[in-house]
Amino acid sequence: MSVSDYDLTRAWQQVLALSKLEPGQTVTVLTGAATHPQTLRTALVAAASMGAIVNRLDLPPVNGDKALSRDALAYLGTTPLTGNAAAIAALKASDLVLDLMTLLFSPEQHDILSAGTRILLAVEPPEVLVRMVPTAADRARVKAATARLARARRMQVVSDAGTDLCCRLGEFPAISEYGFVDEAGRWDHWPSGFVLTWPDEGGTDGTIVLDRGDILLPMKSYVQAPIRVTVEAGYVTAIEGGLDAELLADYMASFNDPEAYAMSHVGWGLQPRASWAALAMYDREATIGMDARAYEGNFLCSFGPNNEAGGSRTTACHIDIPMRRCTVSLDGEPVVVRGQVMDGHHAPVATRFKEKRHA
Repeated sequence: MSVSDYDLTRAWQQVLALSKLEPGQTVTVLTGAATHPQTLRTALVAAASMGAIVNRLDLPPVNGDKALSRDALAYLGTTPLTGNAAAIAALKASDLVLDLMTLLFSPEQHDILSAGTRILLAVEPPEVLVRMVPTAADRARVKAATARLARARRMQVVSDAGTDLCCRLGEFPAISEYGFVDEAGRWDHWPSGFVLTWPDEGGTDGTIVLDRGDILLPMKSYVQAPIRVTVEAGYVTAIEGGLDAELLADYMASFNDPEAYAMSHVGWGLQPRASWAALAMYDREATIGMDARAYEGNFLCSFGPNNEAGGSRTTACHIDIPMRRCTVSLDGEPVVVRGQVMDGHHAPVATRFKEKRHA
């Protein structure tokens, strides 16, 4: 169901307040060809209503001749900011950038953040934004999980479907995504609500079994039959199964890049207002799948780059895979058990019943 401009403007005001926007600060709204018009107009109104100096920077799309999809995350690498010194200077001079274009996995983003600019990405449909307006409680929960993940040196992930994966940790930082930017130089994504890190280079071994109902992104498809992925020394060495496995393997091979097969980030979802089922309600081009990435209790694993964490590995291929009913342990301590987060918060009763019934 669509939302009113009033509701979305109020949502923006809440997020901007959490992001510590103050009168007189400069806000630049970064837009592109796919920016949602309602999200844009309400962002401009909300920022102006809070006394900000508001600019809009609109940039043309790139990589359309290379990507197999219109999804902004289907091909990484060069961005509309690549080589655009004037645009980069404008963003670095801003206190807050509202990214309605999707600027990710780029040296330009790191450069802008290093100037102390805060960047908030918001590209999901307006009704998704309103449903998952972040809260201070979201931040507290995610930060607690981040502190636990930061201390870990080993992550073990198992499932009844056959997943048995071991990741060495400690080389890269643990990252919090809770939906607002309350610190200088911080990047975040509204909506979100999860914790993640990147395994040590070459430090992941085992088997990932994607079961029926797990999700492939950016394909935005629910797995229909099991896919068996073998990982050795941090790289995928085999993808086995039926049609879903063939589609995944063909997509990864299309990049013609060995780094496409590297382990990227790992973590788990902590957002109770996100829905595993939401992706089924949308046209593939309407969403980038943040419900899937953030829903409470998923194990989110990824293949591709690690430059977002300060690593040197870049590749145009990035695949996120939210998985259900996994048990995630840190140094032998379970933090997620068969899809239920073990931090004292509880999923809705219907979700708990469903997980028990299928366990």
